[in-house]
Amino acid sequence: MPLARSLSVTSLSGLEEWDEEFDLEDAVLFEIAWEVANKVGGIYTVIQTKARLTAEEWGENYFLVGPYVESNVRTQVELIEPTNPILKRTIDKMNSSGCKFAAQSEDPPHIVAHFHEWLAGLGLVLCRERQLSIATIFTTHATLLGRYLCAGNVDFYNNLAKFNVDKEAGDRQIYHRYCLERAATHCAHVFTTVSQITAIEAEHLLKRKPDVITPNGLNVKKFQAVHEFQNLHAQSKNRIQEFVRGHFYGQLDFNMDKCLFLFIAGRYEFSNKGADLFLEALARLNYLLRVNHSDVTVIAFFIMPARTNNFNVETLKGQAVRKQLWDTAQTVKERFGKKLYESLLHGQLPDVSKMLDKEDFTIMKRAIFATQRQSQPPVCTHNMLEDNGDPILNSVRRIGLFNSSSDRVKIIFHPEFLSSTSPLLPMDYEEFVRGCHIGVFPSYYEPWGYTPAECTVMGIPSISTNLSGFGCFMEEHIADPSAYGIYILDRRYRGVDESCNQLTSYLFQFCKQSRRQRIIQRNRTERLSDLLDWNIIYLHTTGFRYPRPASVPPSPALSRHSSPRHSEGEDNDEDERYDEDVEAEKDRLNIRQPTSLPFKNKLSLSQTTSGDEESVTSDKN
Repeated sequence: MPLARSLSVTSLSGLEEWDEEFDLEDAVLFEIAWEVANKVGGIYTVIQTKARLTAEEWGENYFLVGPYVESNVRTQVELIEPTNPILKRTIDKMNSSGCKFAAQSEDPPHIVAHFHEWLAGLGLVLCRERQLSIATIFTTHATLLGRYLCAGNVDFYNNLAKFNVDKEAGDRQIYHRYCLERAATHCAHVFTTVSQITAIEAEHLLKRKPDVITPNGLNVKKFQAVHEFQNLHAQSKNRIQEFVRGHFYGQLDFNMDKCLFLFIAGRYEFSNKGADLFLEALARLNYLLRVNHSDVTVIAFFIMPARTNNFNVETLKGQAVRKQLWDTAQTVKERFGKKLYESLLHGQLPDVSKMLDKEDFTIMKRAIFATQRQSQPPVCTHNMLEDNGDPILNSVRRIGLFNSSSDRVKIIFHPEFLSSTSPLLPMDYEEFVRGCHIGVFPSYYEPWGYTPAECTVMGIPSISTNLSGFGCFMEEHIADPSAYGIYILDRRYRGVDESCNQLTSYLFQFCKQSRRQRIIQRNRTERLSDLLDWNIIYLHTTGFRYPRPASVPPSPALSRHSSPRHSEGEDNDEDERYDEDVEAEKDRLNIRQPTSLPFKNKLSLSQTTSGDEESVTSDKN
């Protein structure tokens, strides 16, 4: 028998009347989330990257509240005494009772409490139930039921209005959590979410339309390298190439200069994150590259944490063999250099036939013999605990991409987050992204999508979908996203096979780009980074809309050669003329920056500007 649910909001007292405008000095903002100094997913990035901007606006009246995890406190938190005497008395009183925090004081100022996700929602519900004079905000970054439904391979977006939400939550044994999320949604004075696609989802599953859509941003200054980002790409790419040389030792029969690095990263949700579609597209791309006799080799990295017990022995051996070959080359080089030096000291030109003796050849033969391999390079870099049930490995077995010599597409599954201390691939995630050529994120369920956003601010092209908040945001604000290296895959109005063909087409066209075209595209992608800065996102939430440009520069993939025939030396096209200033000016005409709005140290509760009703146009290029 279904439980009767009463609308709890009707029995709660409303917030006391505040002045329409008041100084922020008289207000305190608490932001509560499970991922404050506790990295679990994307909410950690949201809070971390906007903390500086929020602190600049609210000063010492801004407080973050999260779980007390001793290991995280030691590495991420600087312990200081609060300067606010009211807050200090409150914390001391609660500490004496064994608690770490309280949001209640003897002489309360205007208090705003911002709760993220259902994990923090209980505090919001209790604030309303106890009738505390606190203005509450609830933000859902992804609905709990939506994530579970999409993981179950249902036709989610075409059936949003048809789901029996109580039954679906009960069938998945998450009814208690779903009720907590829905209660927080309805009890909050202001309900927000991160994208339009998630707003539609929340309206149907949580039964409340969001009051405000607040897109996620980034601290762009952290990633900015100005004119150095191309050099950083080359440096990081070289480090990835060294790993690839070791991983494919003995079968390194492809040109590393013609090798493209693709990657997908994030939480291991095989269908939600689009790993299933990516693998199928890679199989089709492999066929196209082979039948067209392409000399391009694609290496696709899957960076998704899974259950493992150790590194793969064959993978570690590959890196050891690579290091041994490097040491051998350095030894022979030193011996060769010493003989050359002695010959020149005697005023004689060296006899090339005597520069390398039998011992040198013996050393090199031993090194070459060590590179002999009887098996194919491994797909997975670790030993999986559940190899037979792993969805990525099962899909690899189905499509038959086993890193054989005849394949133009190779796959490397790294089931662990990247770290600079790893003995296998010692790179941080940021370094790794900079070294890749394109990120592929064909997600079916992605309320925002920080991975393509991080690619953008580092000047790396990416593929996302019109079911992700990031993809919808870029489609809304950029006239031709693909011209700037932002490829938007249609997964909302096309079937799976059509979407897979579209993804394959994007990848194949990218493989046909010349090095110069990729450089131009990276420059254009990096210029979009300001759109994702928290300062610009703030303008977006207060009603700003970027004007859609009238003129659009051509995509690098569609540019034509200036000569009638393709010259043999055109692949080494770094000598071709490329005027960065001219290209930048074209892009500035296409991406106009917003006029800066004067900042007032005021907070208004009575007026919310709708972005659909107000548009700001800047004539300044």
